[in-house]
Amino acid sequence: MSTLSLASLPIRRLAPRDLSACADLSEDRGWPREEHKWGLLLSAGKGYGIDDPDGGLGAACVVTEYGPQEHPALGAIGMVLVAERHARQGIGRRLMRHVMSAMSATPLTLHATPNGLPLYEELGFKVVGRAEMLRGHFVPNWAEVPGTFTRTATAADLPALLRLDEEVFGADRTHIVTRLPSFADQVRVAEEDGRIIGYAAAWPNMDTHVVGPLIARDTPTAMALLASLAAHTDRPLRTDIDVRHGELLTWAKGHGLASIAFNAVMTYGITEMPGDWTRRFAPVTVAAG
Repeated sequence: MSTLSLASLPIRRLAPRDLSACADLSEDRGWPREEHKWGLLLSAGKGYGIDDPDGGLGAACVVTEYGPQEHPALGAIGMVLVAERHARQGIGRRLMRHVMSAMSATPLTLHATPNGLPLYEELGFKVVGRAEMLRGHFVPNWAEVPGTFTRTATAADLPALLRLDEEVFGADRTHIVTRLPSFADQVRVAEEDGRIIGYAAAWPNMDTHVVGPLIARDTPTAMALLASLAAHTDRPLRTDIDVRHGELLTWAKGHGLASIAFNAVMTYGITEMPGDWTRRFAPVTVAAG
């Protein structure tokens, strides 16, 4: 086994060909492999990693930028991982500082687990909110589901979805939204009088369908979208709901989803997330905002 320390090795940009190595790193830390998600992040974002002298990756993370390409309005950091054999050696801190330097003046955000929170606080990130992760088989009670009309999204809906998404998220996410039809198994819209008032996707992740993004005019619309996605899958659902949406959380828990974790929503360079949180119920994935 090599005696070289990751602290002395270069940080390089990752490419789609590193997908398997990223999945191996996830597995090394006891996370699911999540190859499908890694594929989205490496194609839509910028990956950074340190090669392990003994093979594979010793550390990795991904940044997804939003807004103008020349001057991003926001960068979301996710999948910050250090191999178990290199843990507690300051590698994660070094990787984060490199990414923060590379992003220059771009405001940053991330979802922090309780284990990662102290490092991010040390680096200057501030907690601005929380998200609750839910998982389970949705148990329908159609008498309680709002009557909002939902349907499968079509290519003709894309311009309206892009406008709505940017308005609610607070920055252009074209490179994410346009990937949803091939990334997700379902993309559905909520409609009223011919106008789209919300949309949501369900994408495959191991044995679950992750619901995200979930954008809706109000809580009943979010409920209708969640129920409609559940009606078209036999898999358990997983999603991360902003805790300020207490009514949706209570309703989802009453229909079979259970709380399994909380993450802190953190920012650097801004005091709060952009956009309209009242209509932003769940991210595409916590790794990409």
